[in-house]
Amino acid sequence: MYDTNLPTAELQALDAAHHLHPFTDGSGLIHKGARVITGAEGVWLTDSENNRILDAMAGLWCVNIGFGRPEMAEVAAAQVRQLSFYNTFFQTTHVPAVHLAAKLAELAPGELNQVFFNGSGSDSNDTNIRVVRHYWAAKGKPEKDIIISRWNGYHGSTMGSASLGGMKGMHSQGGLPIPGILHIEQPDWYFEGGDMTPEEFGLARARLLERAIDKVGEGRVAAFIAEPIQGAGGVIIPPETYWPEIQRICDEREILLIADEVITGFGRTGNWFGSQTLGIRPDVMTVAKGLSSGYAPIGASLLSDEVAQVINDAGEFNHGYTYSAHPLCAALALENLRILQDEDVIGHVQTVAGPYLQEKWKALEDHPLVGDASIVGMMGSIAMTPDKAARARFASEEGTVGLICRERCFANNLVMRHVGDRMVIAPPLVISEDEIDIFIDRAVQSLDETHARLKADGLMVAA
Repeated sequence: MYDTNLPTAELQALDAAHHLHPFTDGSGLIHKGARVITGAEGVWLTDSENNRILDAMAGLWCVNIGFGRPEMAEVAAAQVRQLSFYNTFFQTTHVPAVHLAAKLAELAPGELNQVFFNGSGSDSNDTNIRVVRHYWAAKGKPEKDIIISRWNGYHGSTMGSASLGGMKGMHSQGGLPIPGILHIEQPDWYFEGGDMTPEEFGLARARLLERAIDKVGEGRVAAFIAEPIQGAGGVIIPPETYWPEIQRICDEREILLIADEVITGFGRTGNWFGSQTLGIRPDVMTVAKGLSSGYAPIGASLLSDEVAQVINDAGEFNHGYTYSAHPLCAALALENLRILQDEDVIGHVQTVAGPYLQEKWKALEDHPLVGDASIVGMMGSIAMTPDKAARARFASEEGTVGLICRERCFANNLVMRHVGDRMVIAPPLVISEDEIDIFIDRAVQSLDETHARLKADGLMVAA
């Protein structure tokens, strides 16, 4: 057993000496030291200095049922004793995989009745690249291999999934994107809509897909992939006209539609899936995160009956992972879904936590630093601006203001994430009204302190 009683400084030094962190400036971390989380329960984290921190990001968008559920520990122990591991290659299965696939088919909208299990959202989207290209090849159209995505979308950090995503900072490292991936502009009305109404802007941005298809030729395009609501890009909620137009284009142009529901799935938007909230009819759906509420690494690609039938009829699909439908992960996912259903967690989002949080969140628009406070279900964003009337960006390098606000949140024992100069949230779905009050109080305090710092440093200047 590892030593649980080391002082914070020793843990930080050991971490800095051997641990290469994801999405982290390692040189900066050596001097600052990592925040050491030692425990968690419900929506609360405890660190090595015994601070009690409200986690408004549900870990990494994923802990939908909250931290520290004893039922999950019991299921994990029982599954390890029963069957600690077996693979699902070569016409083999196991009981948790059978039941989880059936449960996902039951919950998923439309005809998404077939499941290919993966280890995360990233490798699920890698799987989706293989799936859609193999699908069209099996239908005698191997030239349909281009996938269109969006700038500032996020689909993971592997070679394939990071290529699908539109994060230019990620593309600058490691030879990305891979061939056959195109990007169109995102539906960010607040900062990019100009003089258009949201409705006009939504249609205009959706029709960029049509233009991209026309440019390369419909016979070359395999699929369009997008998050129903962009998560890591800043919780960008598209105008109401956007998704119906995207759906029309995909339907008319014989383009598969992939909904990346890694963040929006399993209650985050107030329905089981964001596709239901926004009226999307995907051919393929990516899920992970909330599938197990982060208690174990698991993801899946949900395929329509038609897509799966074509792939099955084409012979062996030469793709898979050692840990596809790992029995421990599958068992924990099943228990997570049981909790979501039996405790009516999604009903809590729809009728209690969601409306209460929305009321409190929208009221933040009265703050002098906040230009827009958008929210759907239990995911929201604040667009900070020096000039509300102009919907202006800051003159400082993008992310400067967001980082200041994030650090003030941490100082006030609150986890909110910054994406550029937006602050984003996605708290556990089980958060109570009293906890929402604490959260908003700490958010206001952090915004006040950020605003004071910006004025003192001369940063309240529009670009």
